[in-house]
Amino acid sequence: MDHPEPTAVIARVPRAEPTSDGPGGPAVLLTGATGLIGGVLLARYLERTDRRLFVLVRGRNERESAARLTRLMRQLFGPEHPYGGRVQAIRGDVARPGLALRKKRDALAEQVSEITHCAASVSFELGLDGSRANNLEGTRQMLEFAELCQARGGMRRLSHLSTAYVAGSWEGRFSEDDLDVGQRFRNAYEQSKFEAETLIGRWRSRLPVTVLRPSIVVGERDSGWATAFNALYWPLRAFSRGAVAALPARSEALVDVVPADYVADATIALSQMREAEGATFNLTAGAHATSVGEIVELASTYFERPPPRLLDPRLYRHVVHPLLMRASRDERLRRSLARSEIFFPYFNPKVSFDNRRARVALHATDVRLTPLRTYFNRLVQFAVEAEWGRRQLPRAGGSPELAAPAHQVPQLAEAQATPVLVPAL
Repeated sequence: MDHPEPTAVIARVPRAEPTSDGPGGPAVLLTGATGLIGGVLLARYLERTDRRLFVLVRGRNERESAARLTRLMRQLFGPEHPYGGRVQAIRGDVARPGLALRKKRDALAEQVSEITHCAASVSFELGLDGSRANNLEGTRQMLEFAELCQARGGMRRLSHLSTAYVAGSWEGRFSEDDLDVGQRFRNAYEQSKFEAETLIGRWRSRLPVTVLRPSIVVGERDSGWATAFNALYWPLRAFSRGAVAALPARSEALVDVVPADYVADATIALSQMREAEGATFNLTAGAHATSVGEIVELASTYFERPPPRLLDPRLYRHVVHPLLMRASRDERLRRSLARSEIFFPYFNPKVSFDNRRARVALHATDVRLTPLRTYFNRLVQFAVEAEWGRRQLPRAGGSPELAAPAHQVPQLAEAQATPVLVPAL
């Protein structure tokens, strides 16, 4: 299909506009702060702007919601930080009517001029109904609340965090103007996020909306900090434990990875650009995309292990995987193999994400991408020290040392180190 050039209006953006709200002015409502992107967004808003923030947090009562936010703030900044007066927990739930705000809804709408909506279910294993409850209906509830804010005091911007994988099974270039190109969806996550973007399209004439589409998101570049260790981290964890002998992937296959701080900083900058209103931005790696081969090389060097063998994904899916499933008597191995099936479509990616609108808009700002190899060690070091999510480590205090001695990496016992084929994403 033809792909039109991104609208020229974005090229006129000189720089991100500073906010004039100040600490006492209209505030930002942030959802999804307990997730990776939302947590980094919370940190960057507080560190790099003077905005007040209301943070939507689920909880059985107000006290529990406030306690969850307090724990998150300690994890981000340590016990002593100057931000307590600028951030407030609001008990609510994006999946419930009216965001479950009840009597607080009108009063909150009068104080909010911007919304950054990150809350989403990112599980590939959740069914369509469960994914829609958060990703589609949650977006609907947020649009309705934004309209109330518009009526009460004015809505400057609703920034919606989507995903580049609304592209689904599309092969070829997927631009920032593309959405419905006849693609199929490989899981409920992709479909529900696509449906959410379709819904937003019907509201663009009524609200100032910007859609952001990150690709595979990993931790911060400076600290390695992350709250979730899925996607890229899953095969790295298995490899670190000697549980990977082969990967169903092509060495040259591109893997589009972006750090959470880039996504957060780009979201904040674009939210202040008038010309970004109504536009969609692919927050993807583009020219900085890595490859399966490079990730294998980086991991082999870091963990001091020989690289796994790479198998043709089609051969693995149709021949090797079924044989392993039938032959294995180890229930843990069978569960791991079964779980890997949801990643099969990503073994042989044939889509490339055109991010030129984002590059043009962010050119005059200090928001920059860097190659994965420049911060890979920090990501893995933090993941190892966090025991791949079993320990909650603080972001405060800088990043750990970059080099992890091999003897510090947890190992599997010989009896457990059965070679497992896992996806390369």
